[in-house]
Amino acid sequence: MMKVTKEPLLRVINLSTYFSSFGGKRIVKAVDGVSFEAYEGDKIAIIGESGCGKSTLCLSILRVLPSGAKIVNGKIIFEGENLLEKSQKEMTQIRGKKIAMILQDSMASLDPVFTIRDQIGETIRYHSPIKGINIEDEIEKLLLSVHIPDPKRRMKQYPHELSGGMRQRVSGAIALSCQPRILIADEATTNLDVTIQLQYLNLIKEIQKSTNLTLLFITHNLGIVAELCEYVIVMYAGKIVERSPMVDLFSTPFHPYTKALLNSSFEIGDLSRRTPIWGEPPDLANLPTGCSFHPRCSNVDKRCKIEEPIEIQLNKNRWVKCWKPLMD
Repeated sequence: MMKVTKEPLLRVINLSTYFSSFGGKRIVKAVDGVSFEAYEGDKIAIIGESGCGKSTLCLSILRVLPSGAKIVNGKIIFEGENLLEKSQKEMTQIRGKKIAMILQDSMASLDPVFTIRDQIGETIRYHSPIKGINIEDEIEKLLLSVHIPDPKRRMKQYPHELSGGMRQRVSGAIALSCQPRILIADEATTNLDVTIQLQYLNLIKEIQKSTNLTLLFITHNLGIVAELCEYVIVMYAGKIVERSPMVDLFSTPFHPYTKALLNSSFEIGDLSRRTPIWGEPPDLANLPTGCSFHPRCSNVDKRCKIEEPIEIQLNKNRWVKCWKPLMD
């Protein structure tokens, strides 16, 4: 996000993705007017409570939305081209090869009836010129690169024969097999115990540093954000409410929701001062007027209840969508 001398690798412009049900009578605004940029080598965290639109945003970038979801507005510019103008056939050439994703549940992303060799090999065969016996050599190298010991034996195994941490590393190997330019990790450490989480985070940092890929890391764990990322996007009710370098955001949050997230975190700060966020996130099919956060905000005034805030730039690298940002 700081590399302003170059063109962004990815630009999301006013993107809106809605879910519809009951014959279109109920519209859920999962992503609503979202814009941001990512440059080569950026390490960006996307944070917020469950249901705020983080995962839907990233699935929209890949255009792998579930049934009932539709991108209704915006642009997704990758390498200078709008992904929303690409055919599904063209997108299959981009997914995996140029933009890869690691899911939260490794068992959901790995097929239980195929060996690790088959699953990594399929991606390599589809997206790479490597053929024949050379594929097995490449699989071995990939497994070693994600710190899986005895790769010749492991590649013959099935997902259920591996530990959770090892399965997640295999998912990482598949994602990295074609040297993507962007890696999206959706809560990739949630199902791992604390010691395995640390090993996995160190692995991601090592890979990112050696390949200079752009990382979009979706998480609710602010400790991971502090450990891994340099820039933070805060989402609430389908919108981005704050964008900031990580260090600045943690030290002086401008949006009341960001401050509430930090104060409620289990992973950072003084646990004795931790306070939960009052109230519940809004129904995305029936949003309140004005600022969506105003029913839960301790800094609310009359304007917040009536008029939706616009995004304002407070300094060189910080943006917030709030009528009463916390400036003191």
